[in-house]
Parts: sequence; structure tokens; C-alpha cells
Amino acid sequence: MSQKRVLSGMRPTGPLHLGHLHGVLSNWLKLQQEYECFYFVADWHALTTEYENPRRIPEFSRELLLEWLAVGLDPARSTLFIQSAIKEHAELYLLFAMFTPVSWLERNPTYKDMIKELKQKDLATYGFLGYPVLQAADILIYKAHKVPVGVDQLPHLELTREIARRFNFLYETEVFPLPEPLLSDVPKVPGLDGRKMSKSYGNAIFLSDDEKTVRQKISTMVTDVNRPRKSDPGDPENRCVAFQLIKLYFPAEEQEEIIAGCKEARLGCVECKKKLADKIVEALRPLWERRRKLKEKPSLFEEIMASGNEKARQVARETLDTAKEALFGTRWF
Repeated sequence: MSQKRVLSGMRPTGPLHLGHLHGVLSNWLKLQQEYECFYFVADWHALTTEYENPRRIPEFSRELLLEWLAVGLDPARSTLFIQSAIKEHAELYLLFAMFTPVSWLERNPTYKDMIKELKQKDLATYGFLGYPVLQAADILIYKAHKVPVGVDQLPHLELTREIARRFNFLYETEVFPLPEPLLSDVPKVPGLDGRKMSKSYGNAIFLSDDEKTVRQKISTMVTDVNRPRKSDPGDPENRCVAFQLIKLYFPAEEQEEIIAGCKEARLGCVECKKKLADKIVEALRPLWERRRKLKEKPSLFEEIMASGNEKARQVARETLDTAKEALFGTRWF
């Protein structure tokens, strides 16, 4: 393996928004320049919370892959695939589940947090409790060296490392390397109302929104609530939600001009948000165009996905065979 390998994935639970673009995908684009990257649609993981309404998962999976390609992920550089198409994930998950202590899963902080956050869903299921084991199988079956994570996801990765250590110790082998975190500085992307951008909050700007919709949404975005009139001086750096997006789309020099115009009551919020909408539309236009071309060539899309699935399957099959040989002394069948 000439390059270090990176593994990451996303659950197909709905359309992607600017938060995903700046928080995850922009990082993936950089990583594919330096690493051998495997990016997957985590459709089995989606079932852990969406098992009562799974019919849209295939549709969301396809849309997710389209968004990835439209953003610029390159199938020549990155292996893009669907988790459920690689059955080896499930088999390794089963093997890991046989020796993973339940106490490891119950102490997972995200498990407790999500049960509190998603009170409307019945998450008292084996699948939800055990999803970190499936996650470990996802990572380890590709012998990933690095996994891009935020600080809050470090406990997940440490559990994967514990499972790898336990397997290697029990079966006196070194099949699985211990994956290391690739910590990234994830920018805070606010929604239209100032809360974290999320489709569940109804405050998101989606990558699939058209120009008219983007402009309309930006026009409703919260600015400085203490500045009801243009003639009132504002404080964009401390009180304006829209300015958090401005920092992502404007170079430093233009940001300084906006700050000065707002503080000196020369630049009104309506005009400022129009400038922001122009920048966002300009940034999204190439993405929209690539997405349009992909939708016009469904056969090309299917070829890309079939190729990615096959590349992933070859690596996963070899790892699973090696793991079974460590377990049974033979690859069995």
C-alpha cells in the first residue's frame, strides 16, 4: 500500500446542506489529493434510526452519491461505494460482535446523547446499541490508517481501536492496524435562525436548492437583532448570524469592508445579505452544473458506482479472508 488510506462515510437520511459542504466535504476534497480515500454511503447505519421508514434510503443514497460527485469528489482518486453492496462489512461486524463487551457499547457517550435527542424514536434496539461495532467493521475492513473525525467523535474511533486490539490479542495476529484520527477544524455553519444548520430544524440551505430558493432563504436569515434600522450602527462580529456565513465566503479584505460599513451604518442588512447570496450562488453554480450533467447521463453514474463498489469489495474480501484465517486457522470457504 503506497499511500496511507483514509475511510469515512455519511448516512443517507436526506439532502446535504452548506454545513455538510464546509464541515465534511471540503475536507474530503483535500484528503483525496494526499491519501488513498474510501468514502461510503452508510445505508445500513441509516437503518439504526430510520428502521420504521426505510423506503427512501435507496433514493437518498443515490442523491448522496450525486452530491459527492457534483462537489468534486473524483472516482479516479477516491473509491466511492455503498455500504450494503459490500456484504463483507456485515460478516466482519458479526465476527466482531461475538467478542465485543456490552459494557463498551453502553458507555458510548453518543449512544446516550442520541437517545435523549431523538426521544420521538424508539432506539432501544440491538442495532442501535451495536452500531459502533458495525462502524468498527467499516473502518477495519479497509485497514484504514486515518479516519477524519471531529473531537466529539473520538470515543467512537477509540472503540474501533479497542476492537482491533482485542481481535489481534485474542487470535495472536496483527491483522488490523490501529486507525488514527485526522482531526479537522470544522467551521461553525449557522442555519437561517442562528442554530446549527440542520434539516431537522428547517433552517438549512441545501446544495440542491436552486438559485431563487437560495436567495430567498438568505433574505430571511437573522442578522443583528439590535439593529432594526439601517441608520443604526451594527456589531456583525458579535451579534450577526449572517456574518458567520460571510466569513466562509468573503476574503479578509472584503470582510473588513463589510464590518466597517455595518458599524458605521453605511451598509444595510438587506444589501449585505444580497452580497452574501451572490457569493453563495457563485460558489454553488459549478456544483449545480456538474449535478445536471450527471443526471443527464445515468449510465455514467451507474458505471462509476459499479466500479467503486467493485474496488471496495476486492479490498474487503481480502481483509475478511485474512481475519477468518486468523480465527479458524483456515479461510474456511
